[in-house]
Amino acid sequence: MSTALVLGGGGVTGIAWELGVLQALQEAGVDLTAADLVVGTSAGSVVAVQATSGVGLHPLVAEQLRPPSTSREVKADFDPQAAAAAFTRLIEGARDEQEIRARIGAMALTAHTVPEAERMQTIQARLPVDAWPGRRLLITAVDAQTGDLVVWDRTSGIVLASAVAASCAVPGVWPPATVAGRRYIDGSVRSATNADLAMGHDVVVVLAPDTGPGLNPASKGLAGEVPLLRAHSQVRVITPDDAALEAIGPNPLDPGRRPASARAGQRQGRALAGTLREVWPAPAA
Repeated sequence: MSTALVLGGGGVTGIAWELGVLQALQEAGVDLTAADLVVGTSAGSVVAVQATSGVGLHPLVAEQLRPPSTSREVKADFDPQAAAAAFTRLIEGARDEQEIRARIGAMALTAHTVPEAERMQTIQARLPVDAWPGRRLLITAVDAQTGDLVVWDRTSGIVLASAVAASCAVPGVWPPATVAGRRYIDGSVRSATNADLAMGHDVVVVLAPDTGPGLNPASKGLAGEVPLLRAHSQVRVITPDDAALEAIGPNPLDPGRRPASARAGQRQGRALAGTLREVWPAPAA
């Protein structure tokens, strides 16, 4: 039985929530981090690297639970609804989804943000390792000029931190990341999850802090991806419940919300363990 774990975008609060879910499930005997394939988009790319690093989930969650005053994360003022409205105006009249992504990329290339080197320091501080894992890990981003989806893995010859920086480059908030001479933006500009990359696996579990279209109002997101997956796979989608949404708050880029988001994820993971145990392979003895 082949398994895939899809980790979607959702800002720093999404990182905390996903790690909380994964830790609680692992402690209950459902180790999603042992998946044959891990797909990471935006915040999910961070969690994907962390969860496959071999460091263990306990210290990773402990970092999320630290008092906000000790965090090295930088708060960004980000209103998802306002961003969606702005992007909707930006893409009016576009011919197709690729042109939409290229228009968003063009905006990102001219936006005033922190310097790219400063942003890279934040990304590197999140990652416990600098080498790609042995297991298959896919990290998504979008070419800021062409709008093409790019998917990197350990065979791509790309520095791991650079791939994550690109996948997390929220347009208009963080600078596009330079990778091999080209500029890239957040993988959520194509889809908040890019879950269709897990097609072909028997069991697919999706952790999706953002259940909408991601950073592209025209994207079908999970609504378009899950039916495709279910044609050949058992699929389970985990999204924040009402209590988790309250913990996460209105700004997913607010590191002050990380402790509450992680605890909400732990609670959800414990509640979902029984259901997921029915489809996820038990750990090897």
